Amino acid sequence: MKALIFKTIRLLKHNGKMNNSSIQSETDKPEQATLAVILVSETAIEIARLIRREFPETVIYTKSPIEGCVQISSFSKGVKQLFPTVDVLVFIGAMGICVRSIAPCIKNKHTDPAVINIDSSGKYVISVLSGHVGGANTFSERLARIIGGEEIITTQSDNTGLWALDTLDQRFGWITRTTAGNFNHPLTTFVNRKPTALLLDIKDAGSDYLERNKPEHTDIFYSIENIGWEKYELLIAVTPFLYPDSPVPVIYFHPRVLQLGIGCRKLCSPAGIGEYIDRFLSEKHVAKEAIAGISSIELKKDEPLLQDLSRRYNAPLHIYTASELEGIDIPNPSDKVVSVTSVPSVSEASALKASEMGLLILEKQKGVLSEGNDFTFSLAINRSVLRHGHIEIVGAGPGDPELISLKGKYFLEDADLILYAGSLVPVELTHYAKKGATVRSSAPMSLEEQFAIMKEFYDQGKLIVRLHTGDPCIYGAIQEQMALFDAHGMSYHITPGISSFQAAAAALQSQFTIPEKVQTIILTRGEGRTPMPEKEKLHLLARSQSTMCIFLSAAIAEDVQRELLEHYPPTTPVAACYKLTWKDERIYRGELKDLAKIIRDNDLTLTTMIVVGEAIDNRHGLSRLYADDFKHLFRS
Repeated sequence: MKALIFKTIRLLKHNGKMNNSSIQSETDKPEQATLAVILVSETAIEIARLIRREFPETVIYTKSPIEGCVQISSFSKGVKQLFPTVDVLVFIGAMGICVRSIAPCIKNKHTDPAVINIDSSGKYVISVLSGHVGGANTFSERLARIIGGEEIITTQSDNTGLWALDTLDQRFGWITRTTAGNFNHPLTTFVNRKPTALLLDIKDAGSDYLERNKPEHTDIFYSIENIGWEKYELLIAVTPFLYPDSPVPVIYFHPRVLQLGIGCRKLCSPAGIGEYIDRFLSEKHVAKEAIAGISSIELKKDEPLLQDLSRRYNAPLHIYTASELEGIDIPNPSDKVVSVTSVPSVSEASALKASEMGLLILEKQKGVLSEGNDFTFSLAINRSVLRHGHIEIVGAGPGDPELISLKGKYFLEDADLILYAGSLVPVELTHYAKKGATVRSSAPMSLEEQFAIMKEFYDQGKLIVRLHTGDPCIYGAIQEQMALFDAHGMSYHITPGISSFQAAAAALQSQFTIPEKVQTIILTRGEGRTPMPEKEKLHLLARSQSTMCIFLSAAIAEDVQRELLEHYPPTTPVAACYKLTWKDERIYRGELKDLAKIIRDNDLTLTTMIVVGEAIDNRHGLSRLYADDFKHLFRS
């Protein structure tokens, strides 16, 4: 059963409709429902209706006839019929009635629905049954926010800030197994804070989460060889591999990150091949549960073996043309394969292709289980999960360290090297760096020097954050850096940031698009030392009289003003916004005819955003007062 955070989506899309007929006996089965409310205390009908407004497919059950509700003869009979059909069962009323009603129905946390009890006043929302696996804990928090109550969670791992090990697989798409006879035994070991080793030999969203939220009794390792076993009572491993020599119980989380490449004779019989591959992988200590896809060449797309393996591993097929597999560097080329397929490899090349040129962890293996049924298979791990160097280009936002995205902040906290754009990015943003991280300003560096230090850390398998002002896609100067990353085959990604034009709109308390007046925002710059394309000259863009946000142009304010006046009226509102969201932010309003004077008289510099257009302050009753109760949230 999926966690409730995903069940809610299913609930909203649920097409089955409950009618208003009564459940009068145990033989009358209700239609399929996803969320059912048992209204024990009828005085709390408004709470039930509030829940139904948030989740429209909710069905409310009552013993008395109430409009819009389904009448039941007794709580126990109604619950008996609903228990196997719903994902969430919410009681509103006395806890005792809830417990007595569900007691005869309880079977297994993996199949029982989430059961929640809300008191008749709506003050407490209590997770009663299936807290983790059924999602009652998560949904209790959701309901508490909706009705303005307080969630009551008794699950130990939730209350102690520990990982919910029994739901991590659902959250991150992993497959769980354990070497213990009963999963509850190692789970109890962890919850009781016994010394635990966490092995992360791949990198994905789940491993990042575990790294960021490591409890004190857990130590992180990236290689099994580095674990001193005498210290630990449990191993948690996020890995596509198996470690049978572990002297302590193991909880495995297998991410689906392996690509199985297949080659075979024409009409190769699949009989026994899946079992053969399973045994082989087990001997090599590879988890078959980690297989994410089956790959081969187009010539083999209709082979029964591929269809059989796809079903066996519940993995999609990836079929490639010969031209797509050409040129892939593989360790075991074959002239015979070339004569049949025109490429020197099928299993190795297709596995690597499917893994986005990751790492071949199992070279070509040949098998023949019966006459004429030759086959080969290879295994590659997805490039995206390999623990190698990585460069994250992060948008720092307009300046305020609290306006960086959470994802950007996480990267700053994890980075081994932070290379930030000197005077354009406040140094306070680098204070998120972990102890021991290297933090450098790129202001005095040439492009070659910047690349050299990033590559030095990259080659050591480290995480590098290249911190750019605003959003990197707008005058971020990242194009030439990415060209170097591409040329050297380096892993990189971009985390967007808030642009200064958005900060300008917020600071000016203005909506830059006004219905029936302005529906376009132009982001541009004036022509200084860097020439502008002829079709993007300011006077041409000004024809639309859109809201225009002009970057990097304070030094040429006279030229900007002259070009804009060709099409904007002289009285058009303008704002010169200096160091938006920084501690020394300054904003000057005026009219376009005075723009150059505003900038000159106030000695504004390159860190100034110029905004032009009727959208500035375009409303009646303008107020720029902050409520006293919230002034502490704003920077002076």
